[in-house]
Amino acid sequence: MKQPNEIIELSRDRSVAFSEYGSRSGAPIFFCHGWPSSRTMGELTDAAARDLGLRIISPDRPGIRDSSFHPKRTLLDWPPLLAEIADKLGIGQFKILGISGGAPYAFATAWAMPERVRAIAVVSGAPPLAELADHDGLLSFYRWLLFFYPRHRELLRFSFHVARPFLSIKLPIRLRPMLLKLLQPCDAAVMRDVAAFEACFESQRQAWRASADGLMTDAEIYAQPWGFPLEEIKAPVRLWHGRKDRSFHWQLARELGERLPNCTPRLVENEGHYSLPIRHMHEILADLESA
Repeated sequence: MKQPNEIIELSRDRSVAFSEYGSRSGAPIFFCHGWPSSRTMGELTDAAARDLGLRIISPDRPGIRDSSFHPKRTLLDWPPLLAEIADKLGIGQFKILGISGGAPYAFATAWAMPERVRAIAVVSGAPPLAELADHDGLLSFYRWLLFFYPRHRELLRFSFHVARPFLSIKLPIRLRPMLLKLLQPCDAAVMRDVAAFEACFESQRQAWRASADGLMTDAEIYAQPWGFPLEEIKAPVRLWHGRKDRSFHWQLARELGERLPNCTPRLVENEGHYSLPIRHMHEILADLESA
């Protein structure tokens, strides 16, 4: 079951907030949340993790919600931080589940710590955006962000601060159908479930409520080179992607998977960016457990 939220004090006056789901005594899996999102996105895993006896540890990234802000951080600053969290929790080896914007963090950790990361699962994952020759396979919102960064970085930062008060407001239940109309049918259908909606959109709202700067720094990392070759990742990778994903086209996932030396692709028909992890979480975790 979900455990109380906790904060770990780390070196260099840093702190990280995290939540746990599933079984406290189960095999450990670190959860890398999406963007814009935060640690409570891990609620998507709770029921399946309890059934499978797995321990899900879901930390907020630096500057997100209750984790301390690290200005000018890079993607490769994440693996040492996650290693320190694992050490504090007494965890040696572990697996990783990354959803959407959590994908680069899962890949980076697998590359940086091959002796500790036993396997990873990436679901609806973001590809290396800085390496894309064109952006046709991306959601229009992401194409817009990439256009403004780095050409108009300060304008983009200003827009984040302007948007923050509005995106921090909890949407009344009666207005949720209006939001769901913006999604494609397969994603809207799963979001009618209150628990799924809360796990996805409430975790986003809480992230916006805490800090625009944290979300901006997180966003900038996606537009930068990851800093390591995917071809050097040795850990088993389970790569899940819906063929109706509008955020990142499934062909981008297929191309990414071809670069990984130990990858098992799972391209799922009739599933989108949100519906895939929500409908298939039990299967995704069982598959990761067996890796």
